[in-house]
Amino acid sequence: MVHDQDGRIPGAPDVEQLALLYRDLVEHSPSSLIMHDGRYIVFMNPAAERLLGATEPDQLIGREVTDFIAPAYLPDMRRRLLELQETGDTSERTELTIVRDDGDTVEVEAVAVLTVWQGRRAYQVVVYDMSAQRHAEAAQRRAEMYFTAVVEQLEEGVTVIDRNGRIESVNPAAKRMFGNEGADLVGVSILTLPIQFLDMNGQPLPLSRYPVFHTIATGEPITDYVFGVDRTDGQRRWISASARRLIADDPESPAVCSFNDITDQRASRKQLEFQATHDPLTGLANRSLVLARLAAALGSTGRKPVAAVLFIDLDGFKKINDTLGHAVGDTVLQIAAQRLQRGLREEDTLGRIGGDEFLVLLSGQVRADDLDALVARLRRTMTEPIIARGHRIRVDATIGVTELNANETRSPEAVLHDADLAMYRAKPASRRDGDVRPRRSNTTHAS
Repeated sequence: MVHDQDGRIPGAPDVEQLALLYRDLVEHSPSSLIMHDGRYIVFMNPAAERLLGATEPDQLIGREVTDFIAPAYLPDMRRRLLELQETGDTSERTELTIVRDDGDTVEVEAVAVLTVWQGRRAYQVVVYDMSAQRHAEAAQRRAEMYFTAVVEQLEEGVTVIDRNGRIESVNPAAKRMFGNEGADLVGVSILTLPIQFLDMNGQPLPLSRYPVFHTIATGEPITDYVFGVDRTDGQRRWISASARRLIADDPESPAVCSFNDITDQRASRKQLEFQATHDPLTGLANRSLVLARLAAALGSTGRKPVAAVLFIDLDGFKKINDTLGHAVGDTVLQIAAQRLQRGLREEDTLGRIGGDEFLVLLSGQVRADDLDALVARLRRTMTEPIIARGHRIRVDATIGVTELNANETRSPEAVLHDADLAMYRAKPASRRDGDVRPRRSNTTHAS
């Protein structure tokens, strides 16, 4: 290394220059620098003066350093200073509260370095004002507290689930929906919950169709996915669920799921759907539902799922209404519907299409002998006396039958007409109540 005549390295600043550079750095540093000899303050930069509340330069020089430390922190400060034995030793960064000259307090962190000041042992302390950070942390804690309080009070269930299916958090509403009130579910896998998940048809829901796992695997959000839950208390609840990643662009993010219990709404909708497609008096399928099922059967190719259509009319029902009143007539219709239902298979469709007229869609393939036997059995069932509001009533029924074949070309209305016509032809003249039926093709037979 080359030195000049004074022993200095060419181009290197001298000691005085270094001192000026250091002083300039200290004077303009945003960090507060305080020098004390263990008792009295001997130097502080402008940032420290502002921090401690000085109103003019050097105002606080000569003051005892302990004047600016909250009493609770003094023992720890003295201990840390005693641990510094050699020049350059540095204490750990420590939190403490300082007391400004005007009495206000400031949360800070400080680091002390053992040094020399004017030939004597001294301590250089770097002080970091943590006020802004503490305010931000406090604000974040308040926000988290408020958020937690809101989530806890929601009627909507909210659950955070990690990539392995374990529950990271769950609010009370979600526990209520799944019948797990009082249980600590954090850390529990949703696969081990004591509940059965069901699809829309009430069948066990395959793991591949759990909405949260789809979202975790693909990142795609799921909205308003409806599934059922069989709970340990025996209740079946219907849930509408939505799921998305907690952090949208992080493939490792857990998923947040929200749940709404739609059991009551589903029941109301089911009730409305039932009312729209069923006869309010007997609970049987109404005309529109029967014709819809018949149309579906006629629209199928090949062998028809409906073998035959039976048109059933109660003989002399008008006289019951006229002589005994509509209340008795309604009871007769209800009992007749129950008897017909008991005489049919579960897969057959029985509907009331108006007044005292019923329609049966016989499912599957039926042999002619079996069909005749069924018609005879239904007629015998209907002839048994009916007790309605204290009246003993005998009701006969006439049944018209039209069969469907694989090459069926008739419309539902045409099939219904032919079954009606077959019934009319089978009815004895004395029991026709003045009805007039138009003639049609001979694709039917009567019983």
